Amino acid sequence: MPRMPHTAKKDLKSILIFTDGACSGNPGPGGWAAIIATPDGKVQELGGFDPATTNNRMEMMAAIEALRAIKNDLRPVTFYTDSTYVIRGITQWIWAWKRKDWKNAEGGDVSNKDLWEILARIVGARGQDGIIDWLYSRGHIGTPGNERCDEIAVSFSKSKWVDLYHGPLLQYHTAIYDLPEDTTLPEMKPKTEKKVAFSYLSFLAGEVHRHQDWGACERRVKGQSGAKFKKAMSKEDEISILTSWGLPPHTKIK
Repeated sequence: MPRMPHTAKKDLKSILIFTDGACSGNPGPGGWAAIIATPDGKVQELGGFDPATTNNRMEMMAAIEALRAIKNDLRPVTFYTDSTYVIRGITQWIWAWKRKDWKNAEGGDVSNKDLWEILARIVGARGQDGIIDWLYSRGHIGTPGNERCDEIAVSFSKSKWVDLYHGPLLQYHTAIYDLPEDTTLPEMKPKTEKKVAFSYLSFLAGEVHRHQDWGACERRVKGQSGAKFKKAMSKEDEISILTSWGLPPHTKIK
């Protein structure tokens, strides 16, 4: 017999949310997506684009915008995401980050602090009545809500038009209540030494600039039409990037 869709009774009484984020290049152009289904039979799809971002930031933006959309509705929320970063961050790591003045375990600045502060504020504003059950939905295994969010996020990351649905559940094209049975978070992989980037290159208005960190590069290209940017791991890699942009290998880098 075919497996029947898994739908817990609590999910029918709570606001159901699926979210996802996508990024081309990481950093690169990105998109985020969210689907909100309410117990009274309404569905709303959300999505957005960022020309210069990372995958983690898009996952966080999806969560932020989904919860912003229901800020005045304090019914319980069942929240599905395939981002272990978002789930562990908002349910575990954030408490230590706050105690340590937004420093991580290694003593460095917490990445994406600006978005973590926003997400924490939105979650906190819901109080004890607006409970959120953060659940893991493994990506690319056929879960309809996750697959639709992935489709929306990827489309936005590629600047493609997306027809976002907003209407009754009975007319919605996605089986949003076919939920994953296994929501167990994957075990955390042991940390490996992260390779440090040699530089970040940005190309804008005919000039190539070299930046020592992604934040500086992002500030130059964010919102700028036609800007190009990429991480380089060596001097040779910089030359390859220049060539891929159609520039001479000896182009001056400021």
